Amino acid sequence: MISVVLAAYKGEKYIAEQVCSILSQLGDSDELIVSDDYPQGETRSALNGIIENDSRVRYIHGRSLGLIKNFEHAINNAKGDFIFLSDQDDVWLEGKVEAVMNEFENGADVVLHDALITDGELNPTGERAFALNSAGKGIFKNILKNSYQGSCMAFRKEMKEYILPFPDKIPMHDQWIGLRGEKYGNVHLIDHPYILYRRHSENVSGGGSSLLQKIKWRIDIIGCMLRK
Repeated sequence: MISVVLAAYKGEKYIAEQVCSILSQLGDSDELIVSDDYPQGETRSALNGIIENDSRVRYIHGRSLGLIKNFEHAINNAKGDFIFLSDQDDVWLEGKVEAVMNEFENGADVVLHDALITDGELNPTGERAFALNSAGKGIFKNILKNSYQGSCMAFRKEMKEYILPFPDKIPMHDQWIGLRGEKYGNVHLIDHPYILYRRHSENVSGGGSSLLQKIKWRIDIIGCMLRK
């Protein structure tokens, strides 16, 4: 069974398109969990027609503690053997689930694939995530420059033991998941884009950070890796 966990926050503009692209690749026994960190908004309304007609979609309220804790909440609610992470505003490309599941069959515990970068209207910019992130394996490499983009990741349920709960001081959940996979499992990279990664002014994650902030994040995540 596959669980897709989608952390939503004021996601009404793009979320229905993303959810439809996900559901088209899931089986009848799979699930898509939408954890809404702003349930007083319009995200649920944007999905009402889908939720009412597809029992695979589970809409739950987040804990209003931010993106990282919202993903933690969604993962804790996942029932599947394989857990796929999803943002609210991308689009899954055909073959994503099949390609990732092939890697699990070949012994992967954590899988990361490439992404096509687009603008808000899904027009490709000519960039790819792997090239931008200098994607590669290795704990030291991924502390210095993170390869792990959550919207392109999936992991086995057994990894929850090493991933959860997310430490309070980690800079982002996806880097933490990737590093724990490096330490306790087998990480496989797929050098092929399987999502359209939408960049726009309303993205919840991403954005610039000062050099001092980046240094602090690296110190924090090293400390978390050593303690846990």
